[in-house]
Amino acid sequence: MILYPAIDIAEGKAVRLVQGDFAAQTVYEDDPLAAARSWVQAGARFLHVIDLDGARTGTPQNLHHVERITAALDVPVQVGGGLRSLPAVREALRAGAQRIVLGTAAYTDVDFLDDVLAGFAERTVVSVDTRGGHVSTSGWTQTTQMLAPDVIRRLQDRGVRSFVFTDVDHDGMLDGPDLDAVRRVAEVVRGRFIYSGGIGTVEHLRALAGLRQVNLAGVIVGKALYERRFTVAEGQAAVE
Repeated sequence: MILYPAIDIAEGKAVRLVQGDFAAQTVYEDDPLAAARSWVQAGARFLHVIDLDGARTGTPQNLHHVERITAALDVPVQVGGGLRSLPAVREALRAGAQRIVLGTAAYTDVDFLDDVLAGFAERTVVSVDTRGGHVSTSGWTQTTQMLAPDVIRRLQDRGVRSFVFTDVDHDGMLDGPDLDAVRRVAEVVRGRFIYSGGIGTVEHLRALAGLRQVNLAGVIVGKALYERRFTVAEGQAAVE
């Protein structure tokens, strides 16, 4: 498993939200590149970058920051937020993204998903974000009636093999993951997935690793790292 430090960008700054609430926002770095550099210097092997402005508006707003990060740092980066058209996906890849993370459009635009998978299947990750077990879309501002396992099965039937599973109810709360929910997702994912939501201690990371799910490939951590609850090296050691 790999630890993915999260860099969420809003209005040009590295921030964290609480349960996806844009009004509950904390700025941790004025410059996203500074945040990225600090995680890489601490030993990060991969970065998870989300354009929150793009997620809310539907089109990327911060790819220039992605380009700065990928140009300055020698680690792969996966990028999401507002990637709802093929030109937007191509722009993210040109900005240096190793992987692109799709959200809303993966559920609402079948033709778009098929086009992305036809061209970039190995570099495509679909984010399945849930509140109360139901999938949230549009930057977590809308909750559907779709259940995560059903959505994952449907996406896999279309060719998706990599996922990010975010438990929005725990995001930014530092209260630990819902291990039963992770198990339910692991049961249906035929490829691989990364977990996100609620990580607050190294014990939480060890609990995820202790599930011994071979398709659980990584964990995204944001607030706990910014607040120095543990270091990147300690987190990576815990998931290994």
